[in-house]
Amino acid sequence: MPKLKTKSSVKKRFSLTATGKVRMSQSGKQHGMIKRSNKQIRNKRGTTIMSPQDSKIIKSFMSHG
Repeated sequence: MPKLKTKSSVKKRFSLTATGKVRMSQSGKQHGMIKRSNKQIRNKRGTTIMSPQDSKIIKSFMSHG
């Protein structure tokens, strides 16, 4: 059976921290900034750590290499 490939979309969107947690960009920052408050825009800057339940799924997509 051939090797399973890493999901290309996961490669581009997520990265792992040194402790093995999944780092992702903040959601809700792609468009529609005009209707969001300045506080919300400010707080969505940078990256965040994904919840353990979701990161388990993402790690399974990353692990095939």
